[in-house]
Amino acid sequence: MGLVDMSVNLGGLQMQNPVAVASGTFGYGREYQSYIDIRKIGAVIVKGTTLEPRCGNSPPRIYETPAGMLNAIGLENPGIEVFLQEYLPALMEEGVTIVANIAGNSVDEYALITRIIDNHSGIAAIELNISCPNVKQGGMQFGTDPRLVRQVVEAVKQETRLPVIPKLSPNVTDIVSIAKAARDGGADALSMINTLMGMAVDIDRKTPVLGNVFGGLSGPAIKPVALRMIYQVYKEVNLPILGGGGISNTRDALEFIMVGASAISIGTGNFVNPSLAQEITQGLEKYLLEQGLAQIHDLVGAAVQ
Repeated sequence: MGLVDMSVNLGGLQMQNPVAVASGTFGYGREYQSYIDIRKIGAVIVKGTTLEPRCGNSPPRIYETPAGMLNAIGLENPGIEVFLQEYLPALMEEGVTIVANIAGNSVDEYALITRIIDNHSGIAAIELNISCPNVKQGGMQFGTDPRLVRQVVEAVKQETRLPVIPKLSPNVTDIVSIAKAARDGGADALSMINTLMGMAVDIDRKTPVLGNVFGGLSGPAIKPVALRMIYQVYKEVNLPILGGGGISNTRDALEFIMVGASAISIGTGNFVNPSLAQEITQGLEKYLLEQGLAQIHDLVGAAVQ
């Protein structure tokens, strides 16, 4: 340990520092190894994984917007078995703290993926992508219905000893009720926030830009929304929060921590600056030294009134 304590316990997930990289923006870690020492990242949240391989949505799937980007990748991934056999071992060799992000079409599918993960070593926690349509509920997203949120968290918790961290969707009218449902289902921490739904139009072709029409908006444009939601949840729900949504520099990270995030995740910022996670970690440590603070935890919720 250096002059300040940067370590974080996020609901049982032990992190050497509070900086994680968000699922879907960092691949499986090795894509960034020529830019950054991934062993120094607090946690690597790998690309979203489903039970079976997925090809994802039709292109175009990415579109840059003012202060952000839209993505409609559609959870393209090789499936849980390929991830465990071909991608996980390399990350384990690096000694990285690995968080698996999982998505399913039904409560039973989430439970099954979790059971498979729990039979393998090397994964430190499970992040639940609950912004997925439940095929057994007519396509309703898990993350927008408190009853479904609680059901899926409960089902996953029954299958694992690992910390379970639902990633909350901002596409709701009452984020606190969703967070409470996750807590009541047994969540160990909360990840906030996922992308906001949006779209873009090609005025020359007179068509939507994205092949899927709608996509998830991320980047600096959503930061004020993320800060507001984390502030609300921190005041009402006694669970540690992994905060993210448009973090581009150390000042952004500090804002998230001061509204209640125990740790932060960097997403779209990785595309702009592949070394951002390492730079923010150093920036946070420098800030603590300048403020005469002994540990990062001293800043959590400092701006909450």
